[in-house]
Amino acid sequence: MSEVVIYTPRPGAEAGSDDREGGSPMTIDVAEREALQEAVRDLLRSRCTEQDVRQVLTGDDGFDRDLWRRLAEQGVTGIVIGSEYGGVGLGAVELEAVAEETGAALLPSPFISSAVLTAALIQAAGSEDDKQRLLPGLADGTAIGTVAVTGRAGTWTAEGVDVRAGTDGTLTGSAHYVTDGQVADVLLVVANGTDGAGVYEVDPGASGFERVAATVFDPSVRLSTFTFTGTPARRLGAAGWDAVQQALDLATIALAGEQCGGTRRIFEITVEYLKTRIQFGRPIGSFQALKHMAADLLLKVESSTSAAQNAAAQRDTDPDTAGGAIALAGFACAEAYRDTAAAAIQMHGGIGFTWEHPAHLYLRRARTGLQLFGGPRLHRERYLQSKGA
Repeated sequence: MSEVVIYTPRPGAEAGSDDREGGSPMTIDVAEREALQEAVRDLLRSRCTEQDVRQVLTGDDGFDRDLWRRLAEQGVTGIVIGSEYGGVGLGAVELEAVAEETGAALLPSPFISSAVLTAALIQAAGSEDDKQRLLPGLADGTAIGTVAVTGRAGTWTAEGVDVRAGTDGTLTGSAHYVTDGQVADVLLVVANGTDGAGVYEVDPGASGFERVAATVFDPSVRLSTFTFTGTPARRLGAAGWDAVQQALDLATIALAGEQCGGTRRIFEITVEYLKTRIQFGRPIGSFQALKHMAADLLLKVESSTSAAQNAAAQRDTDPDTAGGAIALAGFACAEAYRDTAAAAIQMHGGIGFTWEHPAHLYLRRARTGLQLFGGPRLHRERYLQSKGA
């Protein structure tokens, strides 16, 4: 198991910066990216087994704080945060590679909530003071962040924001499906003011603020409902919905990476079962019907992986034109995961329908991720818009 930081810049290189304009994240070579991915994989294979995941599901926090600390030591919690704020400063390609490993291991953690969505939104919307104040804690894992975006409808669009910001700087309304909302101590809220959507910071102990844990289908992804009643808040910078969309794009890439990682892992588990389960004197994987099902699932595995990796690559190359690729990954990876996990249960037969089998854990994660950050319908609409349809 690796206990060291997963990425160290090459001599003469500084993480989080390069010679390109716009503060683009630094690009690392394939060997370094594979080393990063392998280090995360080794740690999770040791500390995030199926037994570990099941134990976390019954806990209060919803994640293993010691494992979170170890991930922070490896640089995972600061992967997209600039080095000037204590992060590693890598791009979407490296983020997606790490997310494939967290998804394969079914890691229960605030990785996407804190290390991706919150960190990206602060960097997109916050002032320099905001960044200096908030990002170091997120980078080293001592602080956990979340972003309250959508109302009850769960559209994850500007029109779906239900929280209102008053001229006196207070918030009123509610936000739903807030990921890791019960454990977060850096709370960002998207609210509509007189000049449109803005990003606001709320103190966890602020008056008029209440957070309630939601009933969830997958206890490895904890959700909350935030309610604001004249709650004092502080606006971050002057950015509007564009900054929120930038952060959601990065979160969608990370989620797509987790989904294709989970898709591949449950497919591998299923293929292994087909090779070893004997029926009528031979492995069931030799039956033509199951061969055809496995071949169809392999296409979903490879297609979803290509979609996620392409979205990440385009996001790093040209964020302004990557919307279509990100939207494609948003629906392709979610649906591939759902279909593969559901088919895996069927292909396992009776044992697949028992709670003791890990297939259920993957199906629950797949169905939960299907609704986060917009869902397939929103992503399809956005993809068509990017094509001028």
